Amino acid sequence: MLVYKEGIIMKKNQIKIFTLAFALLISFNACKKEVKPSTAIDDESALTNPGDIETATIGTYAVLRNATYVRSAHFLTEYQGDNIAQGQPSSDDLSRCYRYTHIPTGTHGSNFWKQAFYVIVAANKIIAAIPDNASVELKQLKGENLFLKGMMEFNLVRVFGRPYTQDNGASAGVPILKEGTNDSAPSRKPVKEVYEAAIADLLKAADLMTVSKPDIFASKEVAYALLSRIYLNMGDNANAIKYADLVINSGRYTLLQGTDYSGYFTKIPEENKETIFAIRYTKTEDQDFGAIGSMYYSGTPGSLSTPGPQGSTGYAEIYASQQYVAELDKNPTDLRHSFIAPYKVNGVLQNNTKIAPNVPMYYVTKYNLQEGIANLSSPVYLRLAEMYLNKAEAYAKQGNGQLALDNVNLIRTRATIPALTLTGIAAANKSALDVVLEERRLEFAFEGQRAYDLFRNNRPMVRNYPGTHALNNTPTTIITQTILPTDARVIFYVPQYEIDNNKNLSQNP
Repeated sequence: MLVYKEGIIMKKNQIKIFTLAFALLISFNACKKEVKPSTAIDDESALTNPGDIETATIGTYAVLRNATYVRSAHFLTEYQGDNIAQGQPSSDDLSRCYRYTHIPTGTHGSNFWKQAFYVIVAANKIIAAIPDNASVELKQLKGENLFLKGMMEFNLVRVFGRPYTQDNGASAGVPILKEGTNDSAPSRKPVKEVYEAAIADLLKAADLMTVSKPDIFASKEVAYALLSRIYLNMGDNANAIKYADLVINSGRYTLLQGTDYSGYFTKIPEENKETIFAIRYTKTEDQDFGAIGSMYYSGTPGSLSTPGPQGSTGYAEIYASQQYVAELDKNPTDLRHSFIAPYKVNGVLQNNTKIAPNVPMYYVTKYNLQEGIANLSSPVYLRLAEMYLNKAEAYAKQGNGQLALDNVNLIRTRATIPALTLTGIAAANKSALDVVLEERRLEFAFEGQRAYDLFRNNRPMVRNYPGTHALNNTPTTIITQTILPTDARVIFYVPQYEIDNNKNLSQNP
């Protein structure tokens, strides 16, 4: 059962009613002969009272837990990075995400587009149904739906639109759906306009939300945190700092320390003082082999905390890259070693023999072992460490290297590794931005940020380690893959079924 700290308590039977209704709606649409675009708006079910609105809002959150959203979103964002290595070819479309061999009919791009627009359409109906002068509880719900809408707008434009900083947002983004309208064939808007729409939704959301809730629900601080991320991706450094500070100074969140930090991703979100927003899964919602974590980890049968052979509790086909492990190993005391697990047999580190050259197998554990269950996790979307590193990157770009390092060093000290100085980084021929991006890589590995960190800063993605990305090369013994930030492949194709159903949509090159 989902429970608010204050205000409204959702009853189990209300959740069951919505879940059933939503399942029936999906199955009904799937059986129709006419396939409608996922941006089409269904006006058949009216929201006529606060109970309906509350139930519908819980249902909108529930869409985020759908594997066709959360799993596909992870593959589209994280698998473009250099912190992971695919250890063997897979029949799943995730291989194309990893190898940058995108196609318009890719499964995960299609899943993500459809589910994200389902959230926007559902949120719009609720936003339109609640006046701005409603009760505190209803304004809170309106704000939560505005947050969910802004979140989806930003997530969509990151995946299907080029980085904002490359052309000040002039290139094609995604459609913008306004509440109270019924445009079933919208065109793509420029990236800049999509960013502006997301910001407007989040600013209004922050104004409306005054009820404190657990971090599985939106709140004023959650909206501020996402605004900091969005402004950073726009190159608006002053606002990236401003909104990060609003989150930090709220006092709601704390950087975890020591063993609490080492066990960060095994905690449930409500008990994690650093998490700002997460997608909550309970024990009864364990996706098992269908979960994100199944691709990263496999445990010894009977011992969920001990790495074991592939196929025991997960597929374990995606590993920490040799490049990432080498970077982490520069500081043996780094607590972030806790988020990877070497697969050993009788104390001997095992090699992956399915790729050449063979490399040691390091499982990733950020999506496993919540409450001791192999593949259970509640994926973290926003956390306090990001606010400090958003500030660090923004300060570096403003030319304030010392303030950048001050924020970096908060995270390094927490990880129990040495602090940096301006003199030291200059001697190493590095800039403040260099070390910020290095720290972001270590801190947010496997959380879907690395590719965007590089591309918005006009830096290439260089994979110089074994993995199936080498299959793109001739001969395949060449293991380096370089993706330039201007490459067409840094974004995904608009799903072909949407192009087929909406003559107003253009395709990415």
